[in-house]
Amino acid sequence: MENSNIKQGHPKGLYLLFFTEMWERFSYYGMRAIFILFMTKALFMDKASASNIYGSYTGLVYLTPLLGGYIADRFWGNRRSILIGGMLMAVGQFLMFLSGSTVAEAGQSASSISMMWAGLTFLIIGNGFFKPNISTMVGQLYPKGDHRIDGAFTIFYMGINLGAFFSPLICGGFGDTGNIHDFRYGFLAACIGMIVSTISFEILKNKYLVTSEGAPIGMPKTKLNLKTAFIILSMFPLMFGLLNFAKVVAFFMGDDALLNPETTAYQIAHFGIIGFLIYSAIIIMPIIIFSDRSLSKDEKQRISVIFILAFFVVFFWACFEQAGASLTLFADAQTNRTIGGWTMPASWFQSINPLGIIVLAPIFTMFWGMLSKRNLEPSSPLKMAFGLLLVAIGYVVIAFGVHGVDAQTKISMWWLVALYILHTMGELSLSPIGLSMVSKLAPLRFSSLLMGTWFLANAVANKFAGTLSALIPPGAGEEPAKAGAALPNFLGIEINNLFTFFCVFIALTGTASLVLFGMYKWLEKRMHGVK
Repeated sequence: MENSNIKQGHPKGLYLLFFTEMWERFSYYGMRAIFILFMTKALFMDKASASNIYGSYTGLVYLTPLLGGYIADRFWGNRRSILIGGMLMAVGQFLMFLSGSTVAEAGQSASSISMMWAGLTFLIIGNGFFKPNISTMVGQLYPKGDHRIDGAFTIFYMGINLGAFFSPLICGGFGDTGNIHDFRYGFLAACIGMIVSTISFEILKNKYLVTSEGAPIGMPKTKLNLKTAFIILSMFPLMFGLLNFAKVVAFFMGDDALLNPETTAYQIAHFGIIGFLIYSAIIIMPIIIFSDRSLSKDEKQRISVIFILAFFVVFFWACFEQAGASLTLFADAQTNRTIGGWTMPASWFQSINPLGIIVLAPIFTMFWGMLSKRNLEPSSPLKMAFGLLLVAIGYVVIAFGVHGVDAQTKISMWWLVALYILHTMGELSLSPIGLSMVSKLAPLRFSSLLMGTWFLANAVANKFAGTLSALIPPGAGEEPAKAGAALPNFLGIEINNLFTFFCVFIALTGTASLVLFGMYKWLEKRMHGVK
């Protein structure tokens, strides 16, 4: 009788994973909502430096799940990986709280910056263990071929967006107040969210994370060997060193690495090692996979579709992920956020996207379903082309809003709201079908590696997002560029105002969209019947 009830609805373990993921996403997006404001306002970093740090952090967050997934598959299993990842992220958020607690009014605080680097290190590594394992466990709750699994992931996806919706409101409400000493309370709220996530998972996992036959899922595979344990432990100094690469070079080569642009030491210190590693990985991965001689012609063509679409996805997410970077800086400096006598925190704009997902996702699902019944549903490449186009249109809207407006004028917040709604529609056209497409096109023996490649494209996109965000010109209340000072430029084009800045994103996503519209039929042929 009990098994019959389980098959009619969803296992209770799904709702535990929903709750766990909701609070983890609360923690991640809450911290992200105030992170760039914390760096520019409380740590007194310039926008370019803060943007590049933001890009490195979010890029590495998508890179470390490759190692975390490997450790879970070979040794720890999903349960232990989630516990350790959750604990590390809670520590990371607490270190961010300590960083916010040691800021100084007079200028940069060395201790605060050091705490920030330590916090980011723990967050990046902890996410690597947590992120790939929580979603894997959703599928393990169901027998192979169970029709309920699509609905389960829809419910799970709602948990992600609920956490992402509330977190900017709460963490931004506590931290983004105009007082630099209040940022710590936003990070503390994110820390509490991560603790709730981890403790609830640990207390209830044995009771609810079982198959329909009662067998536990996500158990450890084998004991961790010394070599792998050493690799895991070495990740902490390695990650801390990568984030502090310039200071590491200065330690070995002297202070010229930080102060004298004409020296070799300075060039090495400012080489951009994190970007180099992330960008190199996405180039090396196709070479490794295509060098396998066991691949048939059809398999190679299907895999080539994954890599081609991953290339276009980089442009989508690099422009979409400005939400936590340049668009938050823009919201803070040049958006009129006053409603009555109350000023809305700039970080709250980041709640629009997850709210839009919650409201619009059922509508999009019905729309695609209606088209499918009439044999009119677009293929995955065509949906992605529409997604890129909607992001481009979003930037057209905001570019129109800032056209002819000087740096000291604030525009209506509704321009930014319109952008976020269009971007949300773009995400619903592109994001949900990406992972599904990879699983359908990838040969079984390469499924994990190609799924990792898809996440790697997100790492590249997030790092690129930071690079693009660094191009933002000075806003309201900020010092304009000094006469003769070099302005940011992109492909030789000087970015001297917000209109030109937003046109960069129109060009990137608009061009990518048009190219994909032009080649989607060719890609469909290479998919050999996969929709």
